[in-house]
Amino acid sequence: MEKIIPDVVDTVPNNIIKIHYPSGVDVNLGNELTPLSVKDEPTVQWPTEEGEYYTLAMVDPDAGEFAQVKHWLVVNILGNDVSKGEILVPYGGSRPPKTSLNRYIFLVYKQSGHLKHTETPIASGSRVGRIKFNIRQFAFKYNLGQPFAGNLYLAKGDEYSEQLRAQRLKEQQK
Repeated sequence: MEKIIPDVVDTVPNNIIKIHYPSGVDVNLGNELTPLSVKDEPTVQWPTEEGEYYTLAMVDPDAGEFAQVKHWLVVNILGNDVSKGEILVPYGGSRPPKTSLNRYIFLVYKQSGHLKHTETPIASGSRVGRIKFNIRQFAFKYNLGQPFAGNLYLAKGDEYSEQLRAQRLKEQQK
């Protein structure tokens, strides 16, 4: 799976996360998608066990000095209804540079119960607190074990992502 082992996790998850974007595209174990096609929050499904809680994470391990970047982090999801989970990091789509093909990795961890955490939720649209994340350390900190389910796509920068990057630079210069 695109060298996510050992770059991001230690084992291949036993289950696949089904991921469908409003643009009509699906994530399929390393297929290439455009930043424009993944800009909106997708629907996700994975096999669940009744009464169990899960953590969903989306990370980009290829963001250079900023890697890993948290693109999405939701804990205390009962079943796979993400909308009822506790959002620590709202969904943020891909913004890779045109010069590289980045991996965007979705992981689900089965929690041992309702997770009591010390994380500070991040505001929508904010980059603060998203960079230099490590999903392996997060899973260890909260005793989540190995990932229960996973999937990934690849993306290279396009005109849409370049516009977003230019807009961010402009805001930083204010």
